[in-house]
Amino acid sequence: MTVAELQEQRAALVAARNTGALRTTFRSGGTERTTEYKSDAEMASALAAIDAEIARLSGTRTSSIRLTLSKGY
Repeated sequence: MTVAELQEQRAALVAARNTGALRTTFRSGGTERTTEYKSDAEMASALAAIDAEIARLSGTRTSSIRLTLSKGY
């Protein structure tokens, strides 16, 4: 897939998530695919995967910061 196609899928997924729908339809080239997610968490995971693929194809790096906090006991 191209970056443009992934960005279109991401936009459709974000729009569906913002309305509370768990089903979205992606159109890529001449094909149409409908996906139904079980939960908002699954949609968030799909968004993260699309973002990672966009970053990989664009040559940009994604970073994450892991915090470990304690009260000092």
